[in-house]
Amino acid sequence: MNAARLASRPRPSTRQPSASVADVLRALGRGVSILVLANLAFACVARPTGDFGRAEPGIVHDTAMPMAGDMLARARKEPVSRFNITDQEREMHDRVWRFLVAPHAQDWLFDSSVELQRTRIIPPRDERYTTDRYYAWLKRTQYQSSRTRYSTVGNHASIDIETLPTTFAAICAVIAVDQQRAIALGNLSPRLPETAAAEVAARRAENDAFIAWFVRALNYRYDSYNFALDSLLVETPHEQSLAVDETLRRLSVYVGRANRHDFCGNGGQMAGYSNVVIPSRYQHKGDTEIVLQK
Repeated sequence: MNAARLASRPRPSTRQPSASVADVLRALGRGVSILVLANLAFACVARPTGDFGRAEPGIVHDTAMPMAGDMLARARKEPVSRFNITDQEREMHDRVWRFLVAPHAQDWLFDSSVELQRTRIIPPRDERYTTDRYYAWLKRTQYQSSRTRYSTVGNHASIDIETLPTTFAAICAVIAVDQQRAIALGNLSPRLPETAAAEVAARRAENDAFIAWFVRALNYRYDSYNFALDSLLVETPHEQSLAVDETLRRLSVYVGRANRHDFCGNGGQMAGYSNVVIPSRYQHKGDTEIVLQK
């Protein structure tokens, strides 16, 4: 009886899960990984800063959050390049970052949201910002003199003007790198992996999106300063408004150039590196570093 009962019991299957089941399990594993990384990212969102407002390096903001962001961006069908970042691209990110945040104004530029957008954990949301936040911060900040608010607006705009030339130069260098990649791809594509063209296109899309974000951020700053000046003229009229107005006029020159994507000082045309000579990779003599022609 016992032998017959044991013989009639179904034996555990030794077959491997079907391909569809395996795909589901892999997808679930990726989803869990994304949730874990995203929760880690949300736990400490705003990017920490050190001396002079510079971003401090760290595993969470430089590794964990970008890793989670890349996974989420791929899930949203956005282009994500696996290329290593160049020195020029890293410098552009570092210089543009100060225009995306405003720790001196207590998050009037939504620093937490910026960090989530920078690491691609969330899609762009900066288009929703309203220009009255800067003035609201200015209004509730206590000053001994009402004239000081004019000086604050002028100082903030002046600092932007001082840093914009090097920021434009960094963006121009990245535009040149993208052009060099396209030239190299056209000349060397027969010997490259099939994925090379897609990777070049993805990195170009990433750089274009980051530059477009900078343009929006610069316009947002300029519009916020103008809104603040107009509001101050109504609330506390002072002769200091003339100096601030002149500073904003100087800033408007850079805003206009940014809107035209004229980062290289040539009216928004190609970066001027179309005649770059890419040395043969078989060159053995002399310095093999690519030097941009001037």
